[in-house]
Amino acid sequence: MTQPVKVGASGLAIAALGVVFGDIGTSPLYSLQTVFSIDGGAVKATPDDVYGVISLMFWAMTIVVSIKYVSILMRADNDGEGGVMALAALAQRLYAKNAGKAGLLLIIGIVGVSLFYGDSLITPAISVLSAVEGLQVAVPGIANLIVPIAAVILTGLFAFQRFGTGKVGKLFGPVMVLWFVVIGLAGLAMVVQHPSVLVGLSPSYAVVFIVAHPLIAFVAMGAVVLVITGAEALYADMGHFGRPPIRRAWFVVVFPALVLNYLGQAALILQDPASRANPFFLLFPDWARLPMVVLATAATVIASQAVISGAFSLTRQAIQLGLLPPLTVKHTSEKEGGQVYLPAVNALLFIGVMAVMLVFRSSAALATAYGVSVTGALLVDTVLLLLVAPRLWGWGPLKIGAAALVFGGLEATFLSANLSKILHGGWVPLLVAFAVIVVMTTWRRGRQLVIAGRIKKEGSLSEFVDKVREKNIVRVPGIAIFLHPNRDSTPLALRANVERNKVLHKRVIIVSVVIENIPHVDPKDAFEYNDLGYSDDDIDHLKIRFGFSDSPNIPRALRRACMLDVLDLSAKQVDAASYFVSRGAIRTTRAPGMVPWRKSLFAALAQNAANPAARFALPASRTVTMGSDIDI
Repeated sequence: MTQPVKVGASGLAIAALGVVFGDIGTSPLYSLQTVFSIDGGAVKATPDDVYGVISLMFWAMTIVVSIKYVSILMRADNDGEGGVMALAALAQRLYAKNAGKAGLLLIIGIVGVSLFYGDSLITPAISVLSAVEGLQVAVPGIANLIVPIAAVILTGLFAFQRFGTGKVGKLFGPVMVLWFVVIGLAGLAMVVQHPSVLVGLSPSYAVVFIVAHPLIAFVAMGAVVLVITGAEALYADMGHFGRPPIRRAWFVVVFPALVLNYLGQAALILQDPASRANPFFLLFPDWARLPMVVLATAATVIASQAVISGAFSLTRQAIQLGLLPPLTVKHTSEKEGGQVYLPAVNALLFIGVMAVMLVFRSSAALATAYGVSVTGALLVDTVLLLLVAPRLWGWGPLKIGAAALVFGGLEATFLSANLSKILHGGWVPLLVAFAVIVVMTTWRRGRQLVIAGRIKKEGSLSEFVDKVREKNIVRVPGIAIFLHPNRDSTPLALRANVERNKVLHKRVIIVSVVIENIPHVDPKDAFEYNDLGYSDDDIDHLKIRFGFSDSPNIPRALRRACMLDVLDLSAKQVDAASYFVSRGAIRTTRAPGMVPWRKSLFAALAQNAANPAARFALPASRTVTMGSDIDI
């Protein structure tokens, strides 16, 4: 299991504040304001309506975030990783003997992560725009500069990702501590003046509001969901910091501050109904509003970080599950395996966020696109929870039924209330989600076709060795190292070298690399040598294990194996060895298996996958990439 960084508990919780809670922590900027603006003010500034909305918001956070995610789902991790892909992988393991259900669980996971990607494009754009637009209050006449300023801020954020989420968290953590303290105190000051607003925490007001105004309450649910946006990112980011710091930060800092601020906004609206136009900033005195705009801008930048780092985690998990092509993954922490940076994902997100922001150009317009993908992702997590809970924790029918009714019923209502947004911008995240589903299912199916084709061409290693003996192939001086995932079949590069060059090196070592889910592998446990029964032919197999924080440098690992007498070679011989990588081109044909356009997509994805030679630090001057083309 991934272990949290070994630093002070409070320090790690502060760092988690800077990465995990930015999205959900900035929801007070627009949530209550959005509720009171729906349908031209259908929700009134009356005690019944205000208390009803506050009750809905409080219990939405309590049920979905505090209970479902923080208290329950964060116990369902996949080797320390969280998020929908980790949950889907865990469910697959639990139902491994049921092939049909395991396949269905994988599809559910694909849908969930695709919806998260759709949300990942909207959140940074709407968060930063909503804060920068606050400048119009303090500095009138700069409306034309809002989008350029937001673009510059987001460009800086995406450029900073290469330094790692740990460093980002250390930088952003103190800012978010200040943010939560300030918004909590602002809300508390208003609550002290109007303590009667505390009655809004009672669930009875939510029930009364729904019964008295069912249609209005249903529409309002589409905006109430804004208070829990970021819950899936919170779960997906668990691998970055571990479970305890996130729980500690939520219950000690984030949840109390959010509740106090929402209560303060509610009290302000009851005192001055006109304040519902912008209750967040109007909580503060005139002299504090410009500094709050600056702080809010910083906080919304951090909100963007939550979904960016969550996208990195989910993408890496998708790669490990074979749903995406291998991408360059950079570990940015020596001790925390969940802290990763994926340059390709960072670039694609940046392009997507910029495109969305330039098209919609305002947070109000983007609000119409927000909610559908968020609520869909929440519901997917609930479905997976209901499937893993019986086998993971022994939940009986009563608990499963209660969870389905409470979690599933609430989130299904949120989703239904947001479906009306599809024609008004909600199609954007759904289109992104659909594109991700197409890519993932295409890559998964394409890999199956390629593996089948490779197996036919690779053939048995033992049969290959027999043919080498029969044909009396010339053995040339030197050591040849072939990268291959197993020791049973023949590396395509090995077969191609013999068939085309009619020679075989005097010493052949087939190397298989395994990345373990621990930070570092002890050198004594890093190697597993097997002569495969071909000692007379000098064809051996070596398995090399790396930790997730180890650099998978194969030449360096081979020199270490020599020092430990795992290999009967000298470091000098290893430094002179030649490396062979099997990487044939993908050729599309009219054979059944996939429609032509999906075959072309798969071939393009394979062509742009990470180069294994660079990934394993193979010397360019002594590395040969060869193999047979694979037809699909």
